[in-house]
Amino acid sequence: MAAHRGRSGGGGWFRALAVGVTLLKLLLMPTYRSTDFEVHRNWLAITHSLPVSQWYYEATSQWTLDYPPFFAWFEYALSHVAKHFDREMLAIQNLNYSSHATVLFQRLSVICTDVLFIYAARECCKCVNGKQAGKETLESPPFVLAVLLLWNFGLLIVDHIHFQYNGFLFGLMLLSIARLFQKRHLEGAFLFAVLLHFKHIYLYVAPAYGVFLLRSYCFTANNPDGSVRWRSFSFLRFAALGLIVGLVSALSLGPFIIRGQLPQVFSHLFPFKRGLCHAYWAPNFWALYSALDKALSIIGLKYKFLDPAKMPRASMTGGLVQEFQHTVLPSVTPLATLVCTAISILPSVFCLWFKPQGPRGFLQCLVLCALSSFMFGWHVHEKAVLLAILPLSLLSVERSRDAGIYLILATTGHLSLFPLLFTVPELPIKILLMLLFTVYSFSSLKAVFRKENPLLNWLETIYLVGLIPLEIFCEMVFPFTSWTLKFPFLPLLLTSVYCALGITYAWIKLYISIFTGPPATRQKGD
Repeated sequence: MAAHRGRSGGGGWFRALAVGVTLLKLLLMPTYRSTDFEVHRNWLAITHSLPVSQWYYEATSQWTLDYPPFFAWFEYALSHVAKHFDREMLAIQNLNYSSHATVLFQRLSVICTDVLFIYAARECCKCVNGKQAGKETLESPPFVLAVLLLWNFGLLIVDHIHFQYNGFLFGLMLLSIARLFQKRHLEGAFLFAVLLHFKHIYLYVAPAYGVFLLRSYCFTANNPDGSVRWRSFSFLRFAALGLIVGLVSALSLGPFIIRGQLPQVFSHLFPFKRGLCHAYWAPNFWALYSALDKALSIIGLKYKFLDPAKMPRASMTGGLVQEFQHTVLPSVTPLATLVCTAISILPSVFCLWFKPQGPRGFLQCLVLCALSSFMFGWHVHEKAVLLAILPLSLLSVERSRDAGIYLILATTGHLSLFPLLFTVPELPIKILLMLLFTVYSFSSLKAVFRKENPLLNWLETIYLVGLIPLEIFCEMVFPFTSWTLKFPFLPLLLTSVYCALGITYAWIKLYISIFTGPPATRQKGD
């Protein structure tokens, strides 16, 4: 991936793509809204109505403030616009308030703040090679990347149907990535530090940022074999990075540290009592682990290896957010997930340090950090898969091997989001949008790499085709069977486990890719 390619990300076609997807978002405004809509309305009310000292103590609603302070200030700023739409939405006591003006404001606030994501996508498009010979505009990497980012299926349904502000947050992340590609390291570090204090889930990828900035910015020279030249360490640059992180953290957490409220803030940010898995299992390693435990418990009861009286009361398949004990396999603790996550991340971090490949290596490490945290983290939400899919889009348009991994991860990860939209009116919308995005992803990446080997092998193709009968059964067959009463969680279980297989495969293949990729190359300024 090129460090910077001038104007390859500009042009009328980018504006057309941005305007087109914005119009689509406007059309989606009347669709289904999840409980996250009420969550953010309540946060508007909390930050508008109460002093800062009470933000992380207010508990009138069960949806207490559990994002870092910068996001709370973001809600505070939005609330001063919201009052011109409907002041009643800013009353803490008005639980589940959703007037037409409230819906209009909150939907528009997501669309308007997506301007940052659009700008960041444009900056990322400038960082890919747009000068490939014989490529038409529609088949050029910058154009394909723009569509994969701006029209990403997961972002559309999570933000503009389900309801969240991920576009704004991913805009900060993509812009920080673009700045690192452009060798504007301090800007990239500043943007990422700010992002961490908007939403702490981005701690998943902090190791990639830390190692890359230390390796590429604090050390100013390499040895001929690519190893770091220790004498080139710049304490001044290291201090500059530390100053940025320190000042941003002080600005965010300072008011709460002064009042002695930092433990209260952290108790909201890291609620470990919510259990290993979310109500709908994220398609990761723990979904496979829990499914195996469930299968073993069924077999154990059938053949009387287990005593029903000693079975744990909390069931993984109850569809509830709670703590529970596995029946046969060892139960998993938060510490165990932390250890597994750290172990799964370490190889990519070591590779970034000892086998540097410039910004491309950083991006590979970032994706692996995100995906490893998704695979082994505690109480992971299914939406977190987007943290790996979006940055992998940048790699997918430059190398065929990454394109194949992207197709597997994006297709599987996006379909795993289907249970978020469980109402009947949204069924044709999510299927149509998913089909359009998936067909475009396959056809465009195939066109970009038409002179190379097929992006997928026959086994990978069969697996992805298997998603079709899975979805038909879960959405169209199961609701009309008698199993709905006895096994209400079955469609979620099947979706989670089947998608977990594909995401696990993509994670393994991505690791193989970085260890068997091209040797380290020296880059100016690396």
